[in-house]
Amino acid sequence: MKTVPVNLGTRSYTIYIGEGLLGKTGKLLEFSGYGKTVLLVSNSQVFQLYGGIVQSSLESCGFEVVPGITGTGEEHKNLATAEKLYDLAYTAGLDRRCAILALGGGVVGDVAGFVAATYMRGVPLIQLPTTLLAQVDSSVGGKVAVNHPRGKNIIGAFYQPKLVLADTSVLQTLPPREIRSGLAEVIKYGIIRSPGFFTWLEENLSGLLSGKPEFLTEAVQESCRIKARVVEKDETDQGLRAILNFGHTLGHAVESLTGYGVFNHGEAVGMGMVAAAQLAAALGLLPEKEAERITVLIRRTGLPVEIPGDLPADVLVAAMRQDKKASAGRLTMVLPVEIGRVEVVRNVPETAVLKLLDSSRPFPEP
Repeated sequence: MKTVPVNLGTRSYTIYIGEGLLGKTGKLLEFSGYGKTVLLVSNSQVFQLYGGIVQSSLESCGFEVVPGITGTGEEHKNLATAEKLYDLAYTAGLDRRCAILALGGGVVGDVAGFVAATYMRGVPLIQLPTTLLAQVDSSVGGKVAVNHPRGKNIIGAFYQPKLVLADTSVLQTLPPREIRSGLAEVIKYGIIRSPGFFTWLEENLSGLLSGKPEFLTEAVQESCRIKARVVEKDETDQGLRAILNFGHTLGHAVESLTGYGVFNHGEAVGMGMVAAAQLAAALGLLPEKEAERITVLIRRTGLPVEIPGDLPADVLVAAMRQDKKASAGRLTMVLPVEIGRVEVVRNVPETAVLKLLDSSRPFPEP
C-alpha cells in the first residue's frame, strides 16, 4: 500500500493507494470517533459490484450503513439528486459526527461531497473512488459540486475529505473507455507539472491501456502527488490551482453543450487539452513540436482530439466565457508554454480561438 499525504493543517488527510482497500474501510474508520450511522452513496452499477464489500466491512466494525443509490451518469449530478440524499440522511438520523461515504466515480464523489459539505453545515466525507479518473482527480483536493443546466459545477464548495481510499484492484473491472477517460487527467498532470512523468507516460502507455496493476498504481500515486502539492499551495483556487483546469475550459463547454451525455469528462478534457496546445502554438507560446507531442500522446490513448464539428465556434466561445476562471466576460485559459509548465492566460484573443475552432472537423460520437 502506498500513501500520499495532503498537508492542509487541520484539514490534512491521507490518500491510501493499493489493492483490496475497500474491504478495509471499516477498520480504517473504526477508531475515527465518527457516529455509528453512515450514508453510503453510490450508483446502482457500482453498488452491485462493491457495495456489499464496503457495507460488510463497515458493519463488522459496528457501523449501521444507509445506502443512498443515485442514478448513473453526469445528468444525475444535480440538486434533485442532492435533495434525495438530504432526505435519506435526515430520515436515518445522521448527525454532525456521522460520515458520508462516496463509493463511485466523479459524479458520485462530487454529489456526495456536496451533500456532506452542506448537510448540517458539514459532516465527515470519505472518498472511495472506483474509476481511474476519480482516483487521480475528483476525489482529491476538496472540490465538490453539482451541475446547473447553464454550466458544469456552478453550484459547489471547497470541502476536503477526511480520507481517500483508492483501491486499484477495482480498475481491473473498468471498460476501456473509462481507462482512457482517466488517462486524460493523468496526462494533464505531466503537461502542467512534470515533464519526466509525461515522458514516462509516453514510454508506458501500452501497459496503462492494458490495465497492468503496477503501471496503474504508479500513475495514480504520481498524479495524486502532483495534485496534492498544488492543492497545498492554493486550496481555494486563488491562483496556482487554476493550472489543474488545463483542458477544462473548452472541455466543460463541450460537455455542457452536448448535454453531458455524448462525451464523458475525460474525452472532453482530451479535446480541450489538444485545442489548448494548438492554440498556445498558434499564439507563439508553445513550440510546435511540443504541441505535436501532446496531440500524439492523447491520440495514442484513444481519446478524441477534434472538437465536434456540429458545435458552432461562436456558441462554444460564449460557453467558455461562462467558465469560473473568466473575469468580466473575458476569456481566460490555461495554456502550455512547455511540457511541464503552463500559464493562466487572461484576455485570450477570441479571434484566435474562433479560427482554431472553425478549423475543427466532425468527430464521430463514441
